[in-house]
Amino acid sequence: MPLALLALAIGAFGIGTTEFVIMGVLPQVAGDFGVSIPTAGWLVTGYALGVVFGAPLLTVLGTKVSRKKMLMFLMGLFVLGNLLSALAPTFGLMLVGRVVASLAHGAFFGIGSVVAADLVAPQKKASAISLMFMGLTVANIVGVPLGTYIGQAAGWRVTFAIVASLGVVGFLGVAKLVPEQGRPESHDVRREFAAFRNVQVWLAMAMTVLGYGGVFAAITYITPMMTEVAGYTEGAVTWLLVLFGIGMFLGNLLGGRFADRALMPMLFVSLGALAVVLLVFTATAHDKLLAAITLTLIGALGFATVPPLQKWVLDQASSAPTLASAANIGAFNLGNALAAWLGGTVISAGLGYTSPNWVGALLSGTALLLAFLAAGLDRRTRAAKALAAADGTTTDTPDTPDTPAPAEARVPAGHL
Repeated sequence: MPLALLALAIGAFGIGTTEFVIMGVLPQVAGDFGVSIPTAGWLVTGYALGVVFGAPLLTVLGTKVSRKKMLMFLMGLFVLGNLLSALAPTFGLMLVGRVVASLAHGAFFGIGSVVAADLVAPQKKASAISLMFMGLTVANIVGVPLGTYIGQAAGWRVTFAIVASLGVVGFLGVAKLVPEQGRPESHDVRREFAAFRNVQVWLAMAMTVLGYGGVFAAITYITPMMTEVAGYTEGAVTWLLVLFGIGMFLGNLLGGRFADRALMPMLFVSLGALAVVLLVFTATAHDKLLAAITLTLIGALGFATVPPLQKWVLDQASSAPTLASAANIGAFNLGNALAAWLGGTVISAGLGYTSPNWVGALLSGTALLLAFLAAGLDRRTRAAKALAAADGTTTDTPDTPDTPAPAEARVPAGHL
């Protein structure tokens, strides 16, 4: 595998770290700026909304320049945003820094996956893409817990300064190691937008918003929940986040494997189990051991939903998957923003630090209902096509799951 993949993996590691590490230092940030925990939760919501709008916008703009230059620009945005977060004298500027950093998120993964695939032989494309996205997975096992520990020991500003330095390493790695590939081939943006005429694409993104949003409802406020309710010390939160990261890693592997075999059944099981576990977390959060076990399960079940959700939206927009894929990345983060806001709302209402868990259960349960609806519509569509074929006519549309997306257009399972 070429060394250029290491530069992409470092960038993915930094992006994954900055997205999640804020949860571990949220009380410190809130205390330093003199704001409430729910108000500090806007640092999560703002980041997520930045990805929602930045992913499709910068993906489209990225077709105007070479992929290497676009990746360097995105790493530059990432560094700028994290430096602004580290140096922000006010909460408002901290929020601006988070939004600036978030703009790099979706487009980096979308464009980076294409670059990674182009760096190797055809039979190694999937391995190359997976290696790049390994940086995101490792961030949740190593980067986030370590960043939380540093933030609690030396201050959260040090954490964001270190994350910014990771972006500098990623920028230099892209500049030095990634070969110039020229501008992407031109494509019809109107055709990409046409994929959104398919109701299944909207259902898929709605499932993404609500399903993965359920996880963020609980995780955004995990530090006060574990310290104030479960009775852990702040230092123990680091190891709890390690458990959550391990759960994410295992869930991603299992979700990807079983989604290829039986996509909708895997989605039914993962969403249903996630809703139940989140609801149970309201009770188990009062016990240290049970809280740790439940947190690991939330990580596993939450990321087990990612591969089937990602594959479903790509299948439904198979004839023009680029923009739909970027929009789905935004959908994950729209769910994060919605869940963080709802979680902060119920806490502010005086319902306690465990109340975001039943909010998450409600979101994931609603996603499960939408999954049943989508499966039913899919069966009706297939039945109509089979009947039309028997009659000698056709009802094929350009965005049905019967037409697989080109290999180079697919996004690897578990990618956010």
